Amino acid sequence: MPASFPAKASQNSSGHAPLRSLKRSAVFGLCLAAALAAHAQNASSAPQISSTISDQVQPKLTLTQLLQTVLDNNPELRSVQQSSVTAQAAVVSAGALPNPKLEWSRGDNKARLASATPGNVQTMGISVPIEMPSVRAARIEAAEAGQRASVHQIAASRNALIAQVKLKAYEVVLRQAQAQAAYDAVKLLEQAHERVRVRVSSGEAARYEIIKADAELINARQQEQSARLLAEQSQLTLNRLAAGQLPGRFDLALSLQDPVAQAQLKNINWQSHPELLQLQSEVDKAEAQKNGAKASRWPGLELRYAQTREPDIRNNTIGVSMQIPLFDQRRGPIDEAASEAERARLRMDGRRAELEQQMLQAWKVMEMAQVRIKALSEGSVREAESALRVAEAAYRYGERGILDVLDAQRVLRTVRADLLEARYQLQSARIELDFLAGRYAEPSSL
Repeated sequence: MPASFPAKASQNSSGHAPLRSLKRSAVFGLCLAAALAAHAQNASSAPQISSTISDQVQPKLTLTQLLQTVLDNNPELRSVQQSSVTAQAAVVSAGALPNPKLEWSRGDNKARLASATPGNVQTMGISVPIEMPSVRAARIEAAEAGQRASVHQIAASRNALIAQVKLKAYEVVLRQAQAQAAYDAVKLLEQAHERVRVRVSSGEAARYEIIKADAELINARQQEQSARLLAEQSQLTLNRLAAGQLPGRFDLALSLQDPVAQAQLKNINWQSHPELLQLQSEVDKAEAQKNGAKASRWPGLELRYAQTREPDIRNNTIGVSMQIPLFDQRRGPIDEAASEAERARLRMDGRRAELEQQMLQAWKVMEMAQVRIKALSEGSVREAESALRVAEAAYRYGERGILDVLDAQRVLRTVRADLLEARYQLQSARIELDFLAGRYAEPSSL
């Protein structure tokens, strides 16, 4: 009997082999069906999530409201504005008169001779320093120049801040447009993906086409997510400039197609430019300090009056003291102040030359952006749209594969993205020109 066990076992194993194979096939089929169901659920839920996010009602801010909020709460601008108070206090300090000095002393007078009178001795005195008018005038002039520089520094900071806010605002509009374009691309690819799935299921197309469509759809969804994150990041940058006083999410009443008035950009008044006025005030301050250093060789006088009271004598004295520039003629401070004045003058001349070159460069950037916009909007975008329509029609009639349609869609997305970038570049160049001309320094710039 034991010898027959192996043969029986072999017979049972060969009889149940088809049954185990059938079970494995059924399990594999269930797993595959679950995976396809999950893939279809993800494919259908992603657009719904995107549309839900895009349909959320957000507060819409005008550019004036945005700028006013930033100007009222920006910590750096408020810090610069406080410097004007400091400069005003420096003017008060420069104009202050020196305080007089009072002296008092008391002692005993002991008689060493019979004719002397012993008793108490008191001495009282007062001294008043008197500055040279040239020293005082130079110090006050330097302080007033510093105050003017602080006022122009506030205007320059305001000019730079408004330009930065406007640039970031148009960047928000750009990022939101890119996010919307990415969302539209996902919807378009989902439609193409569904058509490919139907054709592959019916055997009209190869399996490779659905694999390619899946890859394109996944890539488009990743790009959409990245575009939305960039849009949120640009809004956070604006909110940082406003010290967190803006809503968490908001829309702006702006457009990348806002008109650009080139005639107004050409009118530049260098005499009222805030940065140049600030540098000119620094030159005036350095010149006043140089004059003060020259005048400090004869700083002033000191008048003294003293009274000494003894038991039998009252002594009154009046005196004058003056520092004579015999050894130190203040050559070091004078040369140092002259060097600082020359440095300030060179900074002003260099900044003006730099502004002129930056203006020319910004003009070239604007011209290039206008050429790109015209070429893309009138040529490339229309051609890409026509190519996509032809590819879709050919695909419907079976003349071309899905790869041609996907390539045409990709080209159209790229051209539209280039058009958005060109329009943003045009607005950026306009803002740069206004900033370089100092047009945002005045309150009327809002």
